[in-house]
This record gives sequence, structure tokens and C-alpha cells, in this order.
Amino acid sequence: MTTRIPFKLGEIIVPLLLFMGFGLMVAGFMLLSQKPVFEITPTRTGQVERCLTCHNGIEPISASHPTEEFGCISCHGGDGLALDSDAAHTDMVRNPAALDVAQQYCGECHSAQVYLVQHSIMTTYSGAISLVRRAFGLQPDGTAQYAVHEVGDLQAFLPTSTDPQAVQDFATNCLTCHIDAEPQQADYYHRSTGCSSCHVLYNEEGLYQGGDPAIPKDVAGYPQQHTFTTAIPYTQCNHCHNRGNYDLRTMTFVPRPDIPPDEPLSGDLKRVHDYYQPIGSFTRCEWELDCIDCHTSLEIMGDGVLHNNRSEAQYTQCLTCHGTLTSAPLEQIVQFENEVAMTRANLNPLVNLRVGDTILVTNRSEPLYNIRKVGDQWVLTGKATGTTYNLPLAQGSTCQQNPEEQASSYCHECHTYDRGVATP
Repeated sequence: MTTRIPFKLGEIIVPLLLFMGFGLMVAGFMLLSQKPVFEITPTRTGQVERCLTCHNGIEPISASHPTEEFGCISCHGGDGLALDSDAAHTDMVRNPAALDVAQQYCGECHSAQVYLVQHSIMTTYSGAISLVRRAFGLQPDGTAQYAVHEVGDLQAFLPTSTDPQAVQDFATNCLTCHIDAEPQQADYYHRSTGCSSCHVLYNEEGLYQGGDPAIPKDVAGYPQQHTFTTAIPYTQCNHCHNRGNYDLRTMTFVPRPDIPPDEPLSGDLKRVHDYYQPIGSFTRCEWELDCIDCHTSLEIMGDGVLHNNRSEAQYTQCLTCHGTLTSAPLEQIVQFENEVAMTRANLNPLVNLRVGDTILVTNRSEPLYNIRKVGDQWVLTGKATGTTYNLPLAQGSTCQQNPEEQASSYCHECHTYDRGVATP
């Protein structure tokens, strides 16, 4: 028996079925186009996060900060449950290592390091400020009185209209070098701020090269990867240093005229060019090694003292590694797994150090954990490259140095490499 649907009922049901079919089709397309939701529950917070829904592929910030333990929210804030970009990034902190928030986000474990950096000469810029103020008669000597921001006994440097115009111009044009200042948004200058100024690497173009699909790879201003490192190459230091000089007559920054070079350079040729400013003078080790192979963490990150100038903060000399004609460099034996030398070596993926090794130390007993004795020879391992170098000593050599004269300028008298001929 066949049942016929009344004409008027058919007019209702048929369009309804068609509409329902269209709706199901649209819903199917929406489900197919929607990203799968990735959820993690970091052990540190115990709170569900969905950040990897968009950022799946982003690099862990470091081996000691695994995503499974720290997640994203404990460092960056934001709304970890939101799937809309604007909502998820509400109150998000892009750089938790910036010095105005570092104690809040990193201080639970790194309070001492944050304190040191906040008091370092690279943060206070007190040496440059004192020099300029003294030069224009605003203070009698080079004793630090001001810093970029108020810290300890140093007041914030805020020139007034009654100060000499040059001092006002200095405040306007020349305070972009301290590590809490926003960098120039231009090739060769890209970097982050605070602790990330050194420990998060940027390439010369400021382009991201990691695996996070949400970070554009053709927009400048991003790090190479979302990664902290202690293997810091000289190129990272060059984002602030060695890019030009300040003209004291106009109080403006004058970039180097030879950057970028006329033709692309690579390898040692690039290192020589990058290090050697036209007015510079360097020994071979000063361009062949990386900055962190010589300068220690207490020099760079600070030792907690509000120094008057850079020369007070910097204590590494040629004798630190090479000794003098009359004395060998200072050394010590690594005795414990948890001592400073081992801790720092374990944070660097390129340095192999073991308990029982003999290493060099500075005159402040700071371990040079990348320089150890192998047989009768001292061997330096590059912290940023892993390259090893035999370290010659002055003692027993034909060097004509005066042991009392250890400024680099004295060593340059005999050991300077000319930029034009210093090719491998």
C-alpha cells in the first residue's frame, strides 16, 4: 500500500529536509576545517592549557624548562583555555625575562640572577651617564650617581631643561644601549630585552626559523627559535656591541659604514669583518673565539655591585688565561658534582666537564669551566661552537711582556691582527 503525502505537507517537509541536509553539510565542513584541540596539564600548575592548539610545534624554551612541567601560562600568562587568539593572549607577557617582570615570572628559581642583572653595568648604563655628566660639569668625578632606572643608591637619569643641551640630547638619543631598552627595528640590531637580550638568539634579519606555525617567518622582530641557551655566539653580542659609535659632538649614534659588507662573507672571513670595526684593534683570540669564551658571567650579568664604569666591572685580562712570564694562571680541581663549574658546564651542550678535571679560575675564583688541563696542555672549548684550542702560556715562552702591564693594548703591540690580512 502506497501512502501519498498531502501536497501541502510535502511543501513543508521537502524544503525542511533540504535545509537540514545543507546544515549538516556546513557543519561537516566546519568540523573538517577546525583545528584539533591540544590540551596539556603541566605538572607545575595542574591546570589544563590549550595553547598548543595554535602553537603546536613550538620549541621547548630549554631542557630545564620542559613543556610538560611548565606549560606556557606559568611563564607567559594569558588565558590557557581560550581558543580565540585575542582572548587567549589577554594579559599575556611576551617576554617574561624582561627586567620589569622577571622577578615575578622567573624569580622563584632565578631571583639571585635577576638581581645581579638589574644591578649590572649593562642595565644601569651608569658609566656612560657619569662620563657625560662629568664632561659637561654636572658632577665632579666619575662616581656613579644615576642609572637608566632607579636602582639601589642610584637615581633615575632624568635631565631637565636647565641641563646642558648635550646632556639632554644624550638622554634622548643615546640610552638605547642598555639591555632593558627596546632595540632598533633594523637588520643587525634585532634582539629581546632583559635576560633574553643574551640568552635568546636572533639572526641578523630578526626572522623566526622554528616550528611554531603561529609565528610568521617573513616578519622581522622574532628570535630564531623559542629557545634559551648558554651557548651564546658573538653574533648575539653584536646586536648591541660593535655596530658603530656615538658622536659626542652631536650625541647621535653613527653606524659602521662597512655593514653590511659589499659582498656576502662567511666563516672566519665574516668573523674578522664583524669584529673589526674600522677603528678597532684585536688579537687573534679576540676574533677567533666568542665573547663568552673570555668574559665571565660575573662580568656580563653583574656581581651585585653598582659599578661606576665598565673598567670596574670587567676584570678578565690576558694573564687570566695565559699567565705571565713569572707566574702560571690560577687553577683548581673540580671536586663535586654540584659545584658551580659543573652546574654551568651541564647547562652548556658543547662543554664536557667531569669531577676530577683541573680547570682555570679567575682572580675572583670564578671557574673558567670551558678551560681544562689535558695532560700537560691547557685546552679551551668554545662555549658557542664546541671548537677546541690549545692554550699557550706566557711562562717559558719568548714573550717580552712586562708582567705588570696587562691591559690589552700592551698585548696588541705584538699580537694585533690586521683586518685586511687576517684571513685563514
